[in-house]
Amino acid sequence: MPETKKSSQRISPKKLSNLKVVVLCIAAATTFWILNALNKDDYNTIVDFPVEFVYDQNQFVAVAGLPKTLEIEISGNGWDLLRKYFNFNSDSYPIELTNPAARNYILTGDLKRSLGEFLSPTQLVSVLKDSLKFNIDKIKTIKVKPVLDSSSFSMANNFRIADQITFTPGTINLTGPTSILDSLEENFPVTLDENRINKPINKEITLTVPEELSKLVRIEQPKVTVKFDVVEFLEGNKRLKIKRLNFPKSVALADEDVMIMISYLVDERKSAELKDLEFEAVLDYYKRNKEDSTITVQVRPMPDFLEQVVAQPAILKLKYE
Repeated sequence: MPETKKSSQRISPKKLSNLKVVVLCIAAATTFWILNALNKDDYNTIVDFPVEFVYDQNQFVAVAGLPKTLEIEISGNGWDLLRKYFNFNSDSYPIELTNPAARNYILTGDLKRSLGEFLSPTQLVSVLKDSLKFNIDKIKTIKVKPVLDSSSFSMANNFRIADQITFTPGTINLTGPTSILDSLEENFPVTLDENRINKPINKEITLTVPEELSKLVRIEQPKVTVKFDVVEFLEGNKRLKIKRLNFPKSVALADEDVMIMISYLVDERKSAELKDLEFEAVLDYYKRNKEDSTITVQVRPMPDFLEQVVAQPAILKLKYE
């Protein structure tokens, strides 16, 4: 069979040259049309025009983000509208607030005159929103009391904090928005960040506010010193004398030879006083459990320098003759 030649898919140089001429003509015509159109007046468009709130930032603070633009309809020369639409070389319109904490909005109708002058030579047709809302609060300073956050430290086994925890300074000044400071408690938690404490603490701590408030609330004294002593509670045990109260002659203990012991923790500073105490296991028949004929051991005396006092056995069985 005879071979067939493939048709060429390439554009000839002459056609390519003609195509370039057409494209250039269209681009020139479009550019001429756009330039001519932009030189005309009486165009209308809607733009988000930048605004800036102006107020005394030494007296007031924005609690939330402020509006950055105001949606308006404007008319004028095409070039002017183009610059306004894309914010080319456009200064933000300043909205001056004398007492921004008095209310949380401003009526846009009150801005029209000065805004119209600011937009010149472009004309202001209308403002599309009735008001601009904001949240600006008055700044104030309050005093709070530092307290130790109990979850920020742990004590070694059988160690306790002795007496009071002291802070220097004794109060902390917080500065920030009135609405936020009024919602805070009077106590300011201080994080100790210590574990298994078994010796006195005298530590300087850098204070921080919660992360969600860090941009609004400032601590005027960022450091505080916390100080306290510790005491160890010693383990001990004693045998108790049994003292019966209100027992009828016909009632006795099921085990008359029972030996009652107590285990306890004692404040090491009071260990000498403990030696002079005579402990008793008081059995009051009037406080018996009538359902199962048992009686609970009551340990006396019970000084406040003892902890974790446990009697063994704690409950005794009665028998009736």
